[in-house]
Amino acid sequence: MADKQAFFDHIESGYATKGDFITLGSAMFEGETITDAYVKIPLKTLNRHGLIAGATGTGKTKTLQIIAENLSEKGIPVLLMDVKGDLSGIAQPGTNNSKIQERHAAIGFPYEPKKFPTEILTLSEQGGVRLRATVSEFGPVLLSRILDLSDVQAGIVSVIFKYCDDYKMPLLDLKDFKKILQYTTDEGKDEFAEAYGRISSSSTGAILRKVVELEQQGADIFFGEKSFDPQDLLRIDENGMGYINIIRLTDIQDRPKLFSTFMLSLLAEIYATFPEQGDSGRPELVIFIDEAHLIFNEASSALLNQIESIVKLIRSKGVGLYFVTQNPTDVPDAVLSQLGLKIQHALRAFTAKDRKAIKLTAENYPLSDYYKTDEVLTALGIGEALVSVLNEKGIPTPLARTMLRAPMSRMDILTDDELKDLLKTSKLIPKYNEVVDRESAYEMLNEKIEIANKEEAKEKSKQEKEAYKKTSTSRGSSSRRSTSNPWLKTLSSPTVIRSVLGILGKMMR
Repeated sequence: MADKQAFFDHIESGYATKGDFITLGSAMFEGETITDAYVKIPLKTLNRHGLIAGATGTGKTKTLQIIAENLSEKGIPVLLMDVKGDLSGIAQPGTNNSKIQERHAAIGFPYEPKKFPTEILTLSEQGGVRLRATVSEFGPVLLSRILDLSDVQAGIVSVIFKYCDDYKMPLLDLKDFKKILQYTTDEGKDEFAEAYGRISSSSTGAILRKVVELEQQGADIFFGEKSFDPQDLLRIDENGMGYINIIRLTDIQDRPKLFSTFMLSLLAEIYATFPEQGDSGRPELVIFIDEAHLIFNEASSALLNQIESIVKLIRSKGVGLYFVTQNPTDVPDAVLSQLGLKIQHALRAFTAKDRKAIKLTAENYPLSDYYKTDEVLTALGIGEALVSVLNEKGIPTPLARTMLRAPMSRMDILTDDELKDLLKTSKLIPKYNEVVDRESAYEMLNEKIEIANKEEAKEKSKQEKEAYKKTSTSRGSSSRRSTSNPWLKTLSSPTVIRSVLGILGKMMR
């Protein structure tokens, strides 16, 4: 009994907060849920980023749902990457049942079914608010890193952007970018050579192949107008609840290049446009990246450096990033070290490699007098997790095996009819789903080439006319010279000809 009370006091003091917070659940001691031993996350530290990890089927998605709901209830907007397609149920209230009642009775926390304001977003042709960005908004540095270009190739991309800026040619979609790439070593090679130096056709060919590879993953749909404004992620509904924005990614699971392209574009745009927050006491926006390994597995070293930089810097904008993946080792160490909140669901030890991974994972958590972390990791049940967060002073809280509360919203997807009804009420779909194709680099370059071709044809015709005129003049002069010779005139006169013929006739008699 004394040990249980000591554990309760340990958790209560370790998770005490002065400011606002959200409650994840209640801590467990020797397999038993300790009522009212609440494990809490201070709102003040939610911009310090986090990790939700665990094997398939252990409850990661439900944990993500719990945190998103509670943030929305506190008036904090959320962005969710829904790779598996099972988060849309947030728009409908959950259903109470005996298992949920039993869980919440053990936690000491009432259960209240509730729905939350939801916006469905999409990167593809699926229903939802279309997300787009222009090539110009990416800029030469980010675009080069997305395409994994060499330094020489990245330099060419910078020159192309400079040229388009100088001549006021908008780079909106990949069609624009491919056209200017071809122009640099074809019709415009002399122009580029004079202003920026000669550009190798082999280099532009290599860049073009990378662009085509990106197109094959669906990026031609993503690049263009109308660009999505990140400020539209910060909406609050009439009841003061933050919108939960869900990006449906079910049809691009096999296109990680497009997924990482979008994520970097969005994070870069948020960092560029959001004001500095300082120590505001609560985040402005929290982003959950499900199946985070899709970003890291396909990323080049340059791209990883870009991700690491954004993770470090975006916190000052009041934005928290939460990576959801199966194993913490999916996340690079440089990123993992920036994550203040860690929620670890069960891991499975089927092989020697799995057991080594579990030992490494255990070392990421604070030492505890109450748990053998590596053993607990394989013994966690569904809806249980090892939790460590940062307290309001930025110090890691005690490690707590936690019985997590149940989501307040539906733990399932929306039906087709429910989804259609939700999309009909969207205020953003009319704003973003109209395709805009205004004049840009593609059209302007085609016009420039057409004018140049006409001028070239005109100049060629002029030169041909002048050459013909010179030839005609030369022939006319020669003819005139022949007819103006007095000897020729005399010899060709009729009198002389008759005389000559008369003499020839007499000689022949």
